[in-house]
Amino acid sequence: MRGIVIFSGSSHQNLTQHICQRLSCEPGKSFLSKFSNNETRVELYESVREQEVYIVQSGCGHVNNNLMELLIMIQACKTASARKVTAVIPCFPYSRQPDVPYKRSGAPLTRAPPMTVPSTPHDTVPSTPKEQASNVNNYENTLADAIEHMRLKGPWNEAPTQPDANGYRQWVARSGTLVAELLMCAGADHIITLDLHDPQFQGYFDCPVDNMSSLPIMIKYIQHNIPDFEEAVIVSPDAGGAKRATAIAEKLQMDFALIHKERRRPDKPQKHDLMLVGDVRDRVCILIDDMLDTSFTVTKAAKLLHENGATKIYALVTHGVMSGDALERIEKSYLDKVIVSDSVPQEDHTRKCSKISTFTIAPLFAEAIRRIHNGESVSMLFDPNYELF
Repeated sequence: MRGIVIFSGSSHQNLTQHICQRLSCEPGKSFLSKFSNNETRVELYESVREQEVYIVQSGCGHVNNNLMELLIMIQACKTASARKVTAVIPCFPYSRQPDVPYKRSGAPLTRAPPMTVPSTPHDTVPSTPKEQASNVNNYENTLADAIEHMRLKGPWNEAPTQPDANGYRQWVARSGTLVAELLMCAGADHIITLDLHDPQFQGYFDCPVDNMSSLPIMIKYIQHNIPDFEEAVIVSPDAGGAKRATAIAEKLQMDFALIHKERRRPDKPQKHDLMLVGDVRDRVCILIDDMLDTSFTVTKAAKLLHENGATKIYALVTHGVMSGDALERIEKSYLDKVIVSDSVPQEDHTRKCSKISTFTIAPLFAEAIRRIHNGESVSMLFDPNYELF
């Protein structure tokens, strides 16, 4: 393609290579490394003057290093007179962290409770100047003691991990807004990503954001790789993913089930029971989720489905981060197969866990880049009937 340069960050060079193969072009030449003091070093060996530049960098692995590398690459392209710079971020970093504190009930709490200070009693009015001076001195001493107590034992010395009596989580970093502002400040003119954990994240940007969907690819995977899929049940492992799962179930005219977390202890919100809504006995179950990180959600869901008579259990997930002991947990679980996209490098995961398999998103991003470059609509990419392959 003419007038386009595609650079790869260090997070997922294989995906960039596959995207370029689909577009019949070569990745832009660059040099990415670290200085001796661990600062990020970026050198571009490709002319980008008056070119449209696409930088592919996924938010995985060493997330902070990859994010900084992406910011520097964007700024380098803008400095080199690139006409437009688009950040292609298949797995968007920091998109799961809340932007505002929340109450236990789930309602946002955007303002901290007012700070209270000692006040003078209003029951009696001092009658003499001597009594007035005494009350003022007592008030000043009490206030000074309170300030000293807050300085020594205040919440800034030890960050609270649980909400206070009013449900307010103090000093919750607004990382979503920060990352968006960093990308725009670096010079990003456009963002392309995939299955944001919270679609409202797009509102943090002042530039266009194309949040692509993996649902069409998942639908085709189910049709082509799961025998007798019409008799299977689509299952959402939590209420938050119900909309995503029902979209697939309606498109394929399949039954739907939901796993609900029922919190029985108001004083211990982290304690909950799982409740299955729907019939899965003697049925194949397909769990649908957007991200697999610690794998607690899908493995517990698989256990519940097994206890309710499911014969075979698949998990179909967009972003397979799988950090910590996730792979070991999956291997020991009732999951028969876990299918994830290659938005995150999966070579190590597939080698360590026999239950992991992948589907590629390279055709989706390649077609999105082609359409955006040519000024065409990307709405067709949300249609499962559109042939990408």
